[in-house]
Amino acid sequence: MSALSDSLLFPAMILGFLAWLVPKLLAMVLDEGVKPLLFNAFLSTIFLYVLSSGFFFCLYVWRGVPLGELSGYSVADNIVFFGRLGLSAALIWAPIMVLSVAGLPRHWTRETW
Repeated sequence: MSALSDSLLFPAMILGFLAWLVPKLLAMVLDEGVKPLLFNAFLSTIFLYVLSSGFFFCLYVWRGVPLGELSGYSVADNIVFFGRLGLSAALIWAPIMVLSVAGLPRHWTRETW
């Protein structure tokens, strides 16, 4: 298990799975059509950015960084630091999310692309 947590494989697999899953879950509650599809892509981007930032925060804590050390910095510093990590993780989740959103019209029953 430490081989997965010490490398980038585990975070990349989790982020890739989330990038595939989030647009599909949002498609269940949003209407069909081009505008809702674009709104799905926007919401998916926001959700995945927040999820990946939180995921890196959890990884830091899981790998042994004490919460006391993280609370020694201001909230804004932590948001900027983990926000940058979440943004850099977009190299992993953004292409998968775009492909997941692009595949959603195949399952439309009321609208045509």
